[in-house]
Amino acid sequence: MKVIPTAIPDVLIFEPTVHGDHRGFFLETWRESSFNEIVPGQRFVQDNHSKSGKGILRGLHYQLTQPQGKLVRVLAGEIYDVAVDMRRASPTFGRWVGVTLNADTHRQLWVPPGFAHGFIVTSDSAEMVYKCSDYYNPSDEHSLLWNDPELAIDWPLAEAGIEAPVLSAKDRDGRRFADALVYETR
Repeated sequence: MKVIPTAIPDVLIFEPTVHGDHRGFFLETWRESSFNEIVPGQRFVQDNHSKSGKGILRGLHYQLTQPQGKLVRVLAGEIYDVAVDMRRASPTFGRWVGVTLNADTHRQLWVPPGFAHGFIVTSDSAEMVYKCSDYYNPSDEHSLLWNDPELAIDWPLAEAGIEAPVLSAKDRDGRRFADALVYETR
């Protein structure tokens, strides 16, 4: 597994070794011992599977009292995946990183606890799976405004032929970063 750094040191891209021939391919998507060498002390308690159509934007979501780290990968299609650092004590507080994930490269994005997470589907549809380091708690979920000018996330709408993202009411009503609840400890 190759580890690729991003502009935020705690957010990592994992690129698996793909073994392929005329029959197809095989790859290892996750191995606890290898992952813990790079990200020590993390465990996963929940796996999620999501399918969305082109232009669907989900996020930017985070939990404060049960922060979730997420290891995200795409099984079909393509997404633009975004992580925003919500840890006030972090040197990258308020910064974001975006990565294209698709079924062809098999890359995975590690979004550590303490980050808001979201994505937009840039292909006709996309299926993604992600491992979570804590349980989903709907009463603890918070949502950042996807297009907050302070964050200035460069969502690839025009490049993907998307006029406007399709949002849930919760995501349409997300908080601006300046008004958001944040993690007070690192």
